[in-house]
Amino acid sequence: MRSDRIKQGDKSAPQRSLLYALGFTEEEMDKIEEAVKQGVALAGGVPVVFPAIAVCDGIAMGHEGMKYSLVTRELIADSTEAMAEAHPFDGLVMIPNCDKNVPGLLMAAARLNIPSIVVSGGPMLAGTMKKKRISYSTVSEAVSRHQTGEITAEELRVCEQKACPTCGSCSGMFTANSMNCLTEVLGMGLPGNGTIPAVFSERIRLAKRAGMQIMKLVKKGIRPSDLMTEKAFENALAVDMALGCSTNSMLHLPAIAHECGIRMDLTMANAISEKVPNLCHLAPAGESYVEDLNEAGGIPAVLHELDKLGLIRTDLLTCTLKTVAENIKGKEIRDKTVIRPAEDPYSRTGGIAVLKGNLAPEGCVVKRSAVAEEMLCHSGRARVFDGEEAALEAIYAGRIEPGDVVVIRYEGPKGGPGMREMLNPTSAIMGSGLGDSVALITDGRFSGATRGAAIGHVSPEAAVGGTIALVEEGDLIEINIPDHKIQLLVDEEEIKNRKSRWQPRQQKLKNGYLKRYARSVTSGSTGAILE
Repeated sequence: MRSDRIKQGDKSAPQRSLLYALGFTEEEMDKIEEAVKQGVALAGGVPVVFPAIAVCDGIAMGHEGMKYSLVTRELIADSTEAMAEAHPFDGLVMIPNCDKNVPGLLMAAARLNIPSIVVSGGPMLAGTMKKKRISYSTVSEAVSRHQTGEITAEELRVCEQKACPTCGSCSGMFTANSMNCLTEVLGMGLPGNGTIPAVFSERIRLAKRAGMQIMKLVKKGIRPSDLMTEKAFENALAVDMALGCSTNSMLHLPAIAHECGIRMDLTMANAISEKVPNLCHLAPAGESYVEDLNEAGGIPAVLHELDKLGLIRTDLLTCTLKTVAENIKGKEIRDKTVIRPAEDPYSRTGGIAVLKGNLAPEGCVVKRSAVAEEMLCHSGRARVFDGEEAALEAIYAGRIEPGDVVVIRYEGPKGGPGMREMLNPTSAIMGSGLGDSVALITDGRFSGATRGAAIGHVSPEAAVGGTIALVEEGDLIEINIPDHKIQLLVDEEEIKNRKSRWQPRQQKLKNGYLKRYARSVTSGSTGAILE
């Protein structure tokens, strides 16, 4: 059966862990929806419910289904636009949770520019195994540990059953939670939107308040363009760096900004990162989870701490109808082991870095906060693979050695198409004990659950003849994350010769959405938006 790709075999353990979590999902999401409807009705409005699609990246991971993940962001935005224009709603309450429907709905809100507010379903709680907390990424790495004989099949089974104990978006600072937290910073979600766990009654109360708040926004005529300003996006980038968010934020924030008529250049991230300290090491970078961030004071506490350094604009309006300054007044850190104070950060620079060089003239992205110290500067021989599957096979077979730089190409927005997440290869590297000696470079992207020297969004991508298409087995690649550089150590004349011989790959795409998407999608450096 088609579903066997996520149900059968040891390698499908991460997907099964999320299927186990689904025991509560439908019921709990209904609770959020019902709470929003009650809030709207209590405030004198008439709620009308319509759905948006939402691919679960964890279930789509590691097979052809992942090609359909990023592409749904545009489908979500387009279909929401169509419904809201055809049925001229006065306002929108958006209820996302997993990765692409958060930015997709924010893109729709910006495009429509009618009063809107976001309330997510909330993060799941971390799992527990052998008195240690675990998450979806733990299962992904456990697959490799089983492949190498480090753990038994039974231990893998226990892990997959315990990793995702409740409904909600994954428990670490992965993509969904990253974007739900940044939604707060953009002023589009009430305080707590990104951090209150899905199973807490507080989440239901938040949903009711969101339903009531949309009526206030409608009556006052407050629109997304009043909230998602250029300065709000700068605040979002600052918090992104402080939290150590998913690298996918470097795709989604520019795409949302684009719908707002604001251009975000990737190099902005480095400029902000140089000023903003990394205050949090949430999973996969550390041992804390989003539930801990919530208890430590959540996003208001992070903003409050950054304000002490003068790193955010506090005069901006938010969906609370108060300014950032009013929202964060008195919101001190409650647990300094989860949110470090400004004077004692994990690092003086932010959690994400954009690298440039001849291998990525338009840039590439790495979650610096999740990279081992010894891998911040690294040179190694290229091990080249055209696609995720070939790379994964080599890692599992033990053909990747310490010092290597794994290059996975033709996985970009056009080349995939769909820019698949390379969580399985990075997890295999970590699970094989190579996380402090092997780097991975790709024109694809990564799950927020990825850790290690994982450098994605290489632009231009291989499918359009970017330098990554010209790398050959054994070439030396130099990575310098502190200096924001990535270089193919091959003579420029030789690169030109290889370029002259390069031929585009012929894609075998069926008629359908992926084929249309491949024709229209732009570079990862511009947020993979559609032309």
